[in-house]
Order: sequence, then C-alpha cells, then structure tokens
Amino acid sequence: MKKFFLLLLFCHVSSSVKHSLKYFLTASSGIPDFPEFMGWGLLDDTLAGYCDTNIKRVEPKQDWVKTYFDKDPQQLEWYTTECTKILPKAFKTRISSSMQQFNQSGGVHILQTVCGCEWDEKTGEITGFMPYGYDGEDFISLDLKTLTWIALKQEAVDIKLSWDADKERMKGYENIFSQIIPEILRKYVNHGNSSLLRTALPSVSLLQKTPSSPVSCHATGFYPDRAMMFWRKDGEELHEDVDRGEILPNHDGTFQMRADLNISSVSPEDWRRYDCVFQLSGATRDIITKLDKAGIRTNRGNTEIRVKPTNTTVLIIVAVVVVALVLIAVTGFVIYRKRKDKHPPSSPENSTELSAKLDPELRLSDTLSESPHINQTPYD
Repeated sequence: MKKFFLLLLFCHVSSSVKHSLKYFLTASSGIPDFPEFMGWGLLDDTLAGYCDTNIKRVEPKQDWVKTYFDKDPQQLEWYTTECTKILPKAFKTRISSSMQQFNQSGGVHILQTVCGCEWDEKTGEITGFMPYGYDGEDFISLDLKTLTWIALKQEAVDIKLSWDADKERMKGYENIFSQIIPEILRKYVNHGNSSLLRTALPSVSLLQKTPSSPVSCHATGFYPDRAMMFWRKDGEELHEDVDRGEILPNHDGTFQMRADLNISSVSPEDWRRYDCVFQLSGATRDIITKLDKAGIRTNRGNTEIRVKPTNTTVLIIVAVVVVALVLIAVTGFVIYRKRKDKHPPSSPENSTELSAKLDPELRLSDTLSESPHINQTPYD
C-alpha cells in the first residue's frame, strides 16, 4: 500500500510542470574585500547567471543563456548595468537605513531578497514573491493578494506603513508580478526548453566504505530532478534498513541521489535477492542494479570511490559566503532557511522594450529599492 501511494505521488509530481524564475540578491557591509553586492538568477532552480561588484560583469552559467545573450547583447548590457551599478547603490542605501532602524553604528550586516515568480504550466497559476531579510531574520515581505507589505519585525512597521501608502506604486508591483515577470519566465523557458525539458539517465554505482558499512546505491548525472530510488527484496520495496538521501544538484546542472541499505543482517547467500531501482520521470525504463559483491566499488585496495562533487544551487549564496567569510554564519546569512519550501524581467526583445515595460519608477532596480514617491521614509 505504501508503494502504491508513493507511485501515485510520483505520477502526480510528473504530471504538473512548474517553472520558476528567481533573483537572489544580497548586499553586505563591514566585510573587507568581499563583494558589496551579489546577484544570482535561477530558472527552475538551476543557476542561469551570476554577477557581483568585484567582477563587475554578468557571467552566464548555462549554454542556452550564453546563446540568448549572443542574440540579444542589449539584454546582457541591461543586466550588467542593473547588477553592477543600480542595484548595489539601492541596496547600500537600504542597509544604511536598516542599520539606523536597529540603532546600529557599524559591524557586519546582510540585506537579502529573493524576487520572482512561479508558474504552473498546467493550471496557468502565477505566484509572485518578494520577501526581504536583514541580518539572518525575515524583515518585510510583499503580499500580492492584498497589495500590502507585511512587517515581519517591529522595526519594519513604519516602513510598511510608508510603502503601503503609495497606492500607485503598489499597483505597479501588481503588474510586475502578474504580467511582466511571468512573461519573462515564459520566454526564458521557451529559449531554454532544450535544456529544461531534456531527460538524462544517470550512471548508477554500488558503493561501500567498509565490509560492515551500508551499501549505497548512488545515481549521478540524471535530469530532471523528479526521480525516485529504492531497494527491493524479492521484487518487494523495502522500507526498513533503508536510508534515502536527498536529491542534490551537480556542478553541470544534473542531479544525484543515493539510497543506503543496511546489510548487517543480510546473509551472503541472500544478496542475490536484493536490487536497487532508480525511476526517472519521463524515462521509458527503470535502472535496476543487483546487489552483487563483485560490483561494489570501495575505497579498500586499488578501487577508489569517486563521487561527483555537489553544488547545492538554491543554497549557493550560503556556500559562497561561508567559504569567503565565516562571519556570515554568525550574522545569520541564511535568511530564508525557515522558508525553504515557500516561495525573480522578461526578457523583452531588447533593452528599449524593457525600459518601456518597466518605466523609471517600476523597473527591477526601483522595485527593489526605495520608492521615489516617498519622501523621508524610514528607509531614506
């Protein structure tokens, strides 16, 4: 019965295709030699591009993005200007204002937001989002259903009242998140279809550290990330003595996962009764790997376990900052960790069209910076 419900869930996930466009934007202060501003663009949770104020350029991270920018260099120019000049200035102002709100005169501080939308291709439903976090805690968030800001900290109440009062700007947000960003998302999905809609089967290996360690069934190189892996005995799925790992991204945009089988109570003559099954959404066949001692790769003797390195895309901000400076962890750099399961323009044909759609008061940089209509707000 459990297997039946798991298969139903798997079929349900594969039947509804959701796409997302997210811009992770992070500003910092008080960290020598560290970028004051960094931006990541993710399409369907796959890193598409990156920039920061140290490298002063946008770096495409997918082949389809490079092709897109080659065909429309003005688009790349627009992103570069936004990411290296306009947004850093806006975020610097906001960090300074936030420090004033918290009566802070110095130290290390982080301001972060994720801006974008999710689109259900089957139902057409669009969900926009733009929460802000400051120094590791949720700060203020835009509620697109009521077109109001939600103060998540007491220090954000005055800011919420000031921003809510600008009705014209709030209507602009509604247009941006219900029309403009979804249009961009659809356009990017169309351009990246060859990459996003592909199906790639993995290589599957059996790994074991020591003779008494669990046997790990490891699959790497598959795409998309809608996959299942489990162990069977005599054709029946096992739930006990099995530890399933999370699906993790590889550096090349593919994914990997594992399922460990505790063999401490398995007699040698019973090994042939066990196998590992990998199922991928969209694939026509399962990959079945028999539990065979001769096929196990180990770090004993001359055989070395080689597992592809991982790079968790949705947490790429954390990885970069933790490696660069441990102090970020102290200030609570991961501000959205508590909202991991909760919920970033088109790319118009050229920058002129983009400017027309996002007028000077409602372009992405203005969307993420203080409103020009509000004089002397707490964020000024």
